[in-house]
Amino acid sequence: MKDNIIQATVSVAIGALISYFNILLIPILVLIAVMLIDYITGLTSAYRNGELKSKTGLIGILKKASYLVLVVVAGVVDYLICTGLAAANVNIGVTYCCGLIVTIWLIINELISILENLSELGTPIPKFLVNIVRRLKNTVENKTDTDTKE
Repeated sequence: MKDNIIQATVSVAIGALISYFNILLIPILVLIAVMLIDYITGLTSAYRNGELKSKTGLIGILKKASYLVLVVVAGVVDYLICTGLAAANVNIGVTYCCGLIVTIWLIINELISILENLSELGTPIPKFLVNIVRRLKNTVENKTDTDTKE
């Protein structure tokens, strides 16, 4: 009986999160997948180089968890912006702009890290692939840069 209550609670919580982050669901799942791949390739690379330590692995896990917290923070910023605009009777039609940009930026960073880990393992990496991923990162950073340069 107790297990059923726990399972039902977890299911309801996951369902609520999925409905709340409906637009961000696929990017978040992709982010989780690339974080796992990056962690595994990082562990493999560290093992091969004789640098595998439990403390470093724990720090890596905490870093990955902080990425998810960052996405939640961006989602809250989106919520606050949309709520403020709705109170002013302004509808921009976009609900998760910050959350989506942050998630994509983190995915790109993870892809760069995966490519670096694979390179350290001796995997031949096509130069064009590295260039494309780095260009994506630069494009996201440049298009979302709000600093005014005088």
